[in-house]
Amino acid sequence: MKTTTYYDHGTAAERWERARMFFDARNYAGAARVLDGLVEEVPEQTGPRLLLARAYYHSAQLHRAEAELRLIVERDPVESYARLMLGRTLQRQGRHEEAATHLRIASALAGEFEEV
Repeated sequence: MKTTTYYDHGTAAERWERARMFFDARNYAGAARVLDGLVEEVPEQTGPRLLLARAYYHSAQLHRAEAELRLIVERDPVESYARLMLGRTLQRQGRHEEAATHLRIASALAGEFEEV
């Protein structure tokens, strides 16, 4: 039997609010702990997964952030914020060429085009 901890206690809505409070307080590791279980429970929802990726990004868990962002982009190729975050995550890992592709797509989806 799984023991319930503070991080996974309550309804999905209560855990979502708790995760947002942790995130807003810049406790990214705490937010990730709540969101990890929430994403497992509602894997089809983009919001919790995107916030989980952001929590991973801000707590320098870049490989985990990348995995979550790639999943979002795979499901929804026009999710511009996920593309932007994926590009920034790849940049922080020193993978600039790969990052540039996602950053260009994010800019195009946001309607920002480079002048030629």
